[in-house]
Amino acid sequence: CPRQRKMRVNVNPEDLIPKLPKPKDLQPFPTMQSLVYRGHSSLVRTISVSPSGQWLVSGSDDCTVRFWEVCTARCLKTVEVGGAVKCVAWNPNPSICLVAISYDDKVLLMNPSLGDRLISSATDQLISSYEEPEEEREQPVQWSVSEGEEHERGHRLVLNHPKRTIANKASPLPLSVALSIPPTRELQPEAFLLPAGRRRQPVVVKQVTWHGKGDYMACVMPDNSSTLQVLIHQVSKRRTQNPFRKSKGLVQCVSFHPVRPYFFVATQRYVRVYNLIKQELTKKLMANCKWISSMAVHPAGDNVICGSYDSRLAWFDLDLSTKPYKVLRHHKKALRSVAYHRHYPLFASGSDDGNVIVCHGMVYNDLLQNPLIVPVKVLKGHSITHDLGVLDVSFHPTQPWVFSSGADATVRLFT
Repeated sequence: CPRQRKMRVNVNPEDLIPKLPKPKDLQPFPTMQSLVYRGHSSLVRTISVSPSGQWLVSGSDDCTVRFWEVCTARCLKTVEVGGAVKCVAWNPNPSICLVAISYDDKVLLMNPSLGDRLISSATDQLISSYEEPEEEREQPVQWSVSEGEEHERGHRLVLNHPKRTIANKASPLPLSVALSIPPTRELQPEAFLLPAGRRRQPVVVKQVTWHGKGDYMACVMPDNSSTLQVLIHQVSKRRTQNPFRKSKGLVQCVSFHPVRPYFFVATQRYVRVYNLIKQELTKKLMANCKWISSMAVHPAGDNVICGSYDSRLAWFDLDLSTKPYKVLRHHKKALRSVAYHRHYPLFASGSDDGNVIVCHGMVYNDLLQNPLIVPVKVLKGHSITHDLGVLDVSFHPTQPWVFSSGADATVRLFT
């Protein structure tokens, strides 16, 4: 029997790590904190940048919306609204100047009159040139025009979303179960004081997002028991549509496709992609996480990122699969917001651990080449307040800069 010599496998541990380019070769990306925007007295839930990149709007739980000049961090305008601001969204159309602000069950369309006077007067002209249709159609939302003092403060249109009243049969179930509201939702007890036999459910417009052309906007009111979770409004015709006949779970956020007539709807575990022209479901993406918190669509439209409360970020390549192409676990706590840059191959995520992580995400025109995803920078600056960290992130439209808003009542700019 000839003896056999056993060769031991010697693997260099360096070879097991994937070869990624050095962050230095992937510049430009934000690396340092440049400005802090101070003025809010409570947590800043939401921010949005104007299409020119000159102005920034922030909404907070102190019931105010503030408009800032980006380069100087000067607060130019403070507008008080009737409740804690859940979402602000600047209209992406550069030829009009409109900001959508959601609080309680209302969406307010406001003209902040900043910058070019011609644009701001053209916006007012566009809103006042509306002619009522000959036959009135019943709409799920009541549109009203602001007048007098409110008009002077910049208010233009208010959309009142319907309060939902449900028959209260004698049920031994606790209220939150009877109303099928997940236990994580904050409930206002005053909202239920109604005559015997009826209970009113609080409607909160959690998100507002614009279509790329700037005429349509979508609103999200999460509620398991209702079919009115997502509404699409057309501003020029003051029309509202309810695109879904039945509810497919608790809607977290929605987004329009940047170039094609697709509509993304994220529930707790899935992202459904609908074709708006054919009015059908085209894809259902499995996020492989417990609860999706936020979503962003790549400017080219073929990739989507989702952040979740179980501290993961899932990158989907829509042409490749309905399962995530990559799952990043860089944050220690829940992700609150994710965003893509409009021109640079960058995306960012903000989390309750107080950090913003910027990654290089290059998408190639060649369909055979997979996207290149490299984490390049951890941006620190926000302090954690009441276990909450960074609540929203947003990129500058033209520069490789990122804005973040946090529970420490500040907005920060990293350049």
